[in-house]
Amino acid sequence: MFFSANLPFQDHEVADYERRRYRGLDQRLVHGREVKILREALRFINAEEPDKPSKLALDAPCGYGRFSGLLIEAGFRPVSCDLSLAMVRRARAKDPISPFPIGVVGNVTRGLPVRAGVFPLVFSLRFFHHLHQPEERQSALREFAQASTSWLILSFYQANPLHRVQRALRRRVKKSRTRIKMITAREFREDVAAAGFRVVRVFPLFRGIHAQHIALLKKN
Repeated sequence: MFFSANLPFQDHEVADYERRRYRGLDQRLVHGREVKILREALRFINAEEPDKPSKLALDAPCGYGRFSGLLIEAGFRPVSCDLSLAMVRRARAKDPISPFPIGVVGNVTRGLPVRAGVFPLVFSLRFFHHLHQPEERQSALREFAQASTSWLILSFYQANPLHRVQRALRRRVKKSRTRIKMITAREFREDVAAAGFRVVRVFPLFRGIHAQHIALLKKN
């Protein structure tokens, strides 16, 4: 979605992507675990700041709005942001509560089209591991830091030999061109610290098996 190598999704492609993306048993398990972790992280934020007047959450990239309902359930009003206008439209349709669902088209690594310091929460799932160069990751983190007043929920892939082998086998069998970037826990902490965040908690998706981790970060 935000990747310069790929073209943004068009209207006719969004429904097909949404239908196919989490159809398999393994991906349904991943989705279920992500939701469980995210609910816990959002409960933590709400407990820390129960009287926060603004409850805007920037979802970037939003995709087709897979987590829009989860943000609404936690009391946040999602602002959907993606490189694809078609994805933004679909994500906005997942918000039946807001009188005027908000969506913007933008590229994280090239500058978010939002005002600085507007969002108590910035939410970015399944994006960071597609950034292969340190400069890209640091640029994205700076954009998130500028947009956020307090919190960032961010997923990343932590170096995991078993998952690396699984990915290699999958590419051979399915002829997948998708490449992900795994980084060490130390690299991740250094990157987020340089952007002005501190790590509150890191949740492994499936400890020792899957490389994906979901981090709850707070601005210093």
